[in-house]
Amino acid sequence: MTADLPHLPFGLSPMWLSVLVLALTYVAVIAGRFNRAIAALFGAVLLILLGTLDQAEAIRGIDWDTIGLLVGMMILVAVSRRSGLFQFLAVWSAQRVKANPAGIVVMLQVVTALLSAVLNNVSTVLLIVPVTLVIAEELEVPPFPFLFAEVFAANIGGTSTLIGDPPNILIGSQAGLDFNAFLNNIAPVAALIMALQVATVHMIWGRSLRASPEARVLMMGMNARGMIEDAGLLIRSVLVLIAVLAAFVCAEPLHLKPATIALSGAAVLMLLDNLRRPGLGKDNVPATFADIDWTTIFFFLGLFVVVHAVEVSGALEIIADRLVAVTRGNGAGAASVILWASAVLSAVLDNIPFVATMIPVIKNTSAAFGGEGAIAPLWWALSLGACLGGNGTLIGASPNLAVAGIAERNGVHFSFVRYFVYAMPMTLASIVICQLYLWLRYF
Repeated sequence: MTADLPHLPFGLSPMWLSVLVLALTYVAVIAGRFNRAIAALFGAVLLILLGTLDQAEAIRGIDWDTIGLLVGMMILVAVSRRSGLFQFLAVWSAQRVKANPAGIVVMLQVVTALLSAVLNNVSTVLLIVPVTLVIAEELEVPPFPFLFAEVFAANIGGTSTLIGDPPNILIGSQAGLDFNAFLNNIAPVAALIMALQVATVHMIWGRSLRASPEARVLMMGMNARGMIEDAGLLIRSVLVLIAVLAAFVCAEPLHLKPATIALSGAAVLMLLDNLRRPGLGKDNVPATFADIDWTTIFFFLGLFVVVHAVEVSGALEIIADRLVAVTRGNGAGAASVILWASAVLSAVLDNIPFVATMIPVIKNTSAAFGGEGAIAPLWWALSLGACLGGNGTLIGASPNLAVAGIAERNGVHFSFVRYFVYAMPMTLASIVICQLYLWLRYF
């Protein structure tokens, strides 16, 4: 595959140069010295300047469907959050269980998981955690159990659908897997793991959480409806979100791509907001675009180019051949290797670049394992390992860091070690369940 690439200066090998740049990008992301978007973009530009890729080939390596889906969902969340919908759900959930702390932990986990499945897990925790801290303060109970449970719920809920977690967006777009495929193959085991997590959290913390009668009365007196800042926008947001989810489910007969659905929903919701209040709605558009996580978008753009350079150099094809050789062409063995490697590495690395690197590797195993249909379990192994493995440490996934940051800013101790002590055993248990699920369902 290197024959079609430009000749590089100083006799440099395109394969080794692209692998080196990918490795340095990983190191820069892990070290955290530079913003991860800068690291990825610098790696992409360096490869172009050195001649490993020309600009046209670099652009061909960008998965615009993933970019469009991410931007569309970010806009939907940005507009919807102004209605107060998410704050209302958190307080309403607490009041449904009579302000019982143990019940609130359960309800907030369920709400977080469901919202993470239909929106995305990072946005969900950014919306739910501040309200959770208020609830914990009102009830005079330690907030750590609530926050810990929400991190896990966000990652598990995000695992269950195409749009819930960025690794799934990547896998779905590049492997041609739609919303229903994730719902049918990932959601069942995610629901089981979620149920076990709720039980585990209750055993560890829930039974011991107590609030005074006075504090519970104050909690019950909070005005949940008062959390709704814009009832009209709330109704429009819910209707558009329902329509978007319905379109995801019916994407195949409608012949629509996920990016088209998400961006259409985003455009409709912004239009409705603008038509209802022309002056204020117009002012809201720049604020909406400002709420988009451009760091993540540009991180993806740069990463796509860097991984594409490694792919066209032939390096990933060699790795794929090694994977087939190690597993001796056994699909169950390959799924196990991918599941556990994804889980372990995603606990210590950012799972997005790892998944972006593994996707072409799995694609290159297609012929050896008997075609695209035969490698479907490998995609599910990659998704489960990368998304759930991110629960293992505080740096394993974006929601973990987001929650830790909010907690620390509010004076809540949320250290790496404290999180790890509880998180790693629960993460390993979830991966064991995934291993059994893959064996029983696909092999």
